[in-house]
Amino acid sequence: MVDMQKVLALVGPTAIGKTDLAISLAQKLNGEIVSGDSMQIYREVEVGTAKATKEEQAKVKHYLVDTRSVFDEYSVKDFVDEAQQAIKEISAKHKMPILAGGTGFYVNALLNKMQLGEKKDEDRGTSQKWEEYLARYGPEKLWQVLNEKDPVAAKKIPVPNSRRTMRALTVIDRTGRKFSEQQKKIEPRYDYLIIGLNSDRQEIYRRINLRVDKMMQRGMLKEAKFIYDHRMNEHQILQAIAYKEFFPYFEKTASLDDCVTQLKTASRRYAKRQLTYFRNQLPITWFDPLNDPNCEQKIITRIEEWKNE
Repeated sequence: MVDMQKVLALVGPTAIGKTDLAISLAQKLNGEIVSGDSMQIYREVEVGTAKATKEEQAKVKHYLVDTRSVFDEYSVKDFVDEAQQAIKEISAKHKMPILAGGTGFYVNALLNKMQLGEKKDEDRGTSQKWEEYLARYGPEKLWQVLNEKDPVAAKKIPVPNSRRTMRALTVIDRTGRKFSEQQKKIEPRYDYLIIGLNSDRQEIYRRINLRVDKMMQRGMLKEAKFIYDHRMNEHQILQAIAYKEFFPYFEKTASLDDCVTQLKTASRRYAKRQLTYFRNQLPITWFDPLNDPNCEQKIITRIEEWKNE
């Protein structure tokens, strides 16, 4: 990997402290940050996507934040293309690209050459076929088709995530091979080091609950109402945790307190899914930023070792 571009990645469950550490590392290592989050690209939503604040972004240049509207189509293929360009720009300035985020599949797809299904003319027919199937039969039936064709791939894709389901089915149609088998045949795109943050589960859950309370103070409900009012547009942001949990409140079928409680529960479950993905899909060096006072220095030491490898 001597000739490959080095990329540092920072991952971990929601609320673990990735944003603060990424900024600190970027300042100390002459780096710039590429967001590895599937929802922070959208301009209209800030609180629910836990973006770095404008003040934080002013400290270190961030890429792939506020680059699209929630009404735009955006796929993991788009993310990989744009993130690669950002890494080129950062490297051209002789700075360290730091990929920071919690969307494991996006991080994996960028760091490794995964089969995502190219946007070519010959793909449009199969993609449109599954879009029409989704519109006619719904996400559960669509997922069941994938489960019949490739149960291993289906197991890793939540039923509501129709975009990933359609992407897997399109790749199967185009290649004639199972999507899960193609995922195993991946090569690294970069010489990367992945730093993972994790800590005691109960402490992470406490921080998640506290973050949700702070989000409510910062205007979470206003953002959720915006998404609710535009829910018929079928945009990607509907997949995000933090918005659909408030729909029952707007429909007057649940109290605000109940919806906040549901958001905390959904966020904790999401953190658990994040860790499961990271542990099973990526080679990660783990650190505990909440219980180890020397965590950051240990991370920097590991990074310096990697830079010299």
